[in-house]
Amino acid sequence: MNTPVVFIHGLWLHASSWQPWSDLFAERGYDPIAPGWPGEPETVAAARSNPEAVAGFGIDDVTNHYAAIIRGLPTPPVIIGHSFGGLITQKLLGLGLGSAGIAIDPAQIKGVKPLPFAQLRSAFPVLSNPANRRKAVSLTLPQFRYGFGNAIPDAESDELFNRWTIPSPGRPLFEGAFANFAKNSPAAVNTGNTTRGPLLLISGQRDHTVPDVVTRAAYKLYGNTAATTDLKQFPDRGHSLTVDAGWRGVADHTLEWLKR
Repeated sequence: MNTPVVFIHGLWLHASSWQPWSDLFAERGYDPIAPGWPGEPETVAAARSNPEAVAGFGIDDVTNHYAAIIRGLPTPPVIIGHSFGGLITQKLLGLGLGSAGIAIDPAQIKGVKPLPFAQLRSAFPVLSNPANRRKAVSLTLPQFRYGFGNAIPDAESDELFNRWTIPSPGRPLFEGAFANFAKNSPAAVNTGNTTRGPLLLISGQRDHTVPDVVTRAAYKLYGNTAATTDLKQFPDRGHSLTVDAGWRGVADHTLEWLKR
């Protein structure tokens, strides 16, 4: 039986953006799936035409959604998530779900203290309006260039924007931003779970949305556990590293890490 792989996207990218990864992992003998978030329509066009379908969902809602999918699989899967999908990956692994986890440019978990200006600027389109907590929010093309495409040519960033972006719920960003001020934050992760599967954290060192210092701070939170935790930093890569022209280098590294 092939090992299942569950891909989890983050805010503003549709689940279908994982298709090149799914094809590659299938070629390597895995059994990949890339389910959307709760309420997410099946296509980019449908998601854009019905933004309210995803409005209001928070971190716990998304975690429970993927936990139910994982529990329905025949064997524990590898879980691979990007951005808020990386945060969800860590939560699921901390709950004892999955055989291994890979969190790529993962959104800030509770306990991470650095809050760089670039991260605040990337989140400003949502956090600037408290009403966005209950809404679905879309990025403009310039906002996507800053948050995702700052390390690639503008033309490539614009092509990715037109191909993959969808409205996303604002609630997870509010939950993440105030995680360290909430006693029972949904952004909390059981970093002390010594029986969980191995975890690889990946950062793009030019990322504006989740700067490298944020991923490194998350890595340090795992320092007191005996469970395997590794960190890989990609220089000159931004938040688009899973979907831009350099995606294959990131995917190949994950495959090599899983093989080890």
